[in-house]
Amino acid sequence: MAAELGELITVSPGVRSGKACVTGTRITVSDVLGYLASGMSQEEILLDFPDLKVEHIRAVLRYAAEREKRLSELTIA
Repeated sequence: MAAELGELITVSPGVRSGKACVTGTRITVSDVLGYLASGMSQEEILLDFPDLKVEHIRAVLRYAAEREKRLSELTIA
């Protein structure tokens, strides 16, 4: 069973200035998105950050997609 998004991505005021992070790490959603956007493969990211798992990268993408959808809905309203 897939973990819930809130189990994999958390926001804590004292961690990385309250940015969304992979739970239990200081790796932000924007860090992972930036690595992917720069051309790093999922495998390269996992090698560079042994605390991350495939599920974390999927959660980062899902978090970003859901955030984009919410922002789009606000713009339309």
